[in-house]
Amino acid sequence: MPELSVIIPVFNEIDNIEPLTTEIIQVLGSDSDRIEIVFVDDGSSDGTLDKIREMSERYPLVRWISFDRNYGQTAALDAGLRAARGRYLVTMDGDLQSDPSDIPGLMKGLESADLVCGYRRKRHDSFIRKISSRIANGVRNRATGDTIIDVGCTLRVMRRECIENLKLYEGMHRFFPTLVKYEGYSVIQVPVNHRPRLHGKAKYNISNRLFRAVLDLFAVVWMKWRRLRYVIKERKEP
Repeated sequence: MPELSVIIPVFNEIDNIEPLTTEIIQVLGSDSDRIEIVFVDDGSSDGTLDKIREMSERYPLVRWISFDRNYGQTAALDAGLRAARGRYLVTMDGDLQSDPSDIPGLMKGLESADLVCGYRRKRHDSFIRKISSRIANGVRNRATGDTIIDVGCTLRVMRRECIENLKLYEGMHRFFPTLVKYEGYSVIQVPVNHRPRLHGKAKYNISNRLFRAVLDLFAVVWMKWRRLRYVIKERKEP
């Protein structure tokens, strides 16, 4: 079983697969007994899966899952986490905007927490995306009582135990750190690099995520107030 699994959901990112794989190997090494890269192809139509297959033939540490159609980021994230075999799990986007060289620093954070979330120190996005994300983060934190700086940053490192009892629903990738905290695990945040997109197109904008994000927020707030809370006073062991 590998020590570390890197899970990467992708949708139409054909030009980013090879350089991202190369960068990860440069940072973490290519020992397939210690490291694995798990791509989850979310129904791409641009040849992304063929490029992933090519990488898996070249590098034994590359594994992949392919959906029959596009199911969305939460489904791809969940499938990758369930398929990963590592003791420690890394999640990141496949658009090359996350920097693999940040992974070792995030790993050090596991000395004091169960989940280490990156937050983008200097974002290379449009002004509208920056402002909308800042507002969304503020509303989300106020409603959930959380303090996550940048929930849109998917570069995270966690212990495997964090996901063992975690149940994700569509859209819940936006609340991943909060849901992990609800399970009783500790979360810290670490600044990471953010790079401009060189290939492909962004998959999200205000119009295609606002309404769904509001509905998802209601669901998470409901979970917060309705989750079970009890303390066992004493028990008789068998």
